Amino acid sequence: MSARKWVDFPIQEGTTSRQAHCDFPEGTYERELGREGFFGPASHMHHQNPPTGWIDWEGPLQPRAFDFNQITAVDASPLNAPITLENNNLAVRLWKSNSNMSHLVRNSDGDDLLFIHYGKGELYCDYGHLSFRDGDYIMIPRGTAWRVEVDEPITVLMMENKDGAYTMPDRGILGPNAIYDPAILDYPRIDEAFKAQQGNDTWQVHIKRLDQVSKVTFPFNPLDAVGWHGNNTVVRLNWRDIRPLMSHRYHLPPSAHSTFVGNGFIICTFCPRPIESDPGALKVPFFHNNDDYDEVLFYHRGNFFSRDNIEEGMVTFHPCGFAHGPHPKALKKALTNPNKETDEVAVMIDTRHSLRVTEVAESTENLEYINSWKSPGKDL
Repeated sequence: MSARKWVDFPIQEGTTSRQAHCDFPEGTYERELGREGFFGPASHMHHQNPPTGWIDWEGPLQPRAFDFNQITAVDASPLNAPITLENNNLAVRLWKSNSNMSHLVRNSDGDDLLFIHYGKGELYCDYGHLSFRDGDYIMIPRGTAWRVEVDEPITVLMMENKDGAYTMPDRGILGPNAIYDPAILDYPRIDEAFKAQQGNDTWQVHIKRLDQVSKVTFPFNPLDAVGWHGNNTVVRLNWRDIRPLMSHRYHLPPSAHSTFVGNGFIICTFCPRPIESDPGALKVPFFHNNDDYDEVLFYHRGNFFSRDNIEEGMVTFHPCGFAHGPHPKALKKALTNPNKETDEVAVMIDTRHSLRVTEVAESTENLEYINSWKSPGKDL
């Protein structure tokens, strides 16, 4: 199939700004109508009222919020972690454990991306030994055998890429070292700790395939490698090593903070950064219709500057089909007394195909979240 040729003839109609996200006509609110999750054509409307200024809402399509802190299931095996959101490309689980794994696991359904929300420990896998702590991403390729030893109880956001491998975003004109240099990625080592756990004790490998688990028993520890070479391996990246793109004159779209790419979805990381300083620049996320992607945000730590009453371990879910953006209180503060910098850390998952919310997630839902968006219109 040939490359897409979008219908492309930029138009200016009525009273508008000359630059998106900057210098709005007085008394207006900007809304972006974009395609392909900020990568396709876009138009920018200027409204007399906030696009989220509704006073009532009926029907299932609506902003949703969940408190994953309420998920209490604790299990030493990640294969038993409950699914919270899923589609044919992705399954999002929350795994809590306070004990060492007594067996190995191998996911033959997809690549796993672990985000360590709380805790620390040691990961042992086919490729060697790797320590981990809070704020780490650990990318585990499909078919890798692994286990963890827990130094402190862990809470992990697990994102299973069911249809392909995780890749790095294309940095384009920024070059390959932008946002995070690939040299910062850590990988497992065949060190003394790895060698010390080898031996002839009986071990099981629990293999997940088609969401069924088979158990294979060995009279030795299968993590018995003495060496390896190649470029398919487990990698670790901590959010503290991400250097986010910044622009003091223009609010960048979420896609500028892309961290990993899956087939049909993208993972972004919001990290602390200075807020735009130019007087005419928008200083909070812009109102937008994300009409091709569902948007999920997992809040790791800090004060998320575009939300109200959202705490660590909570999740917001904005399915495609309506406008969303900053909460009314956050917008008011941005217009009157903006912060100088953010201290937020959050993981964003944008999916091309609709996500299903499981009963596990629904049991933690804040049903009043939609009402928190109600605004008094122009009296902001």
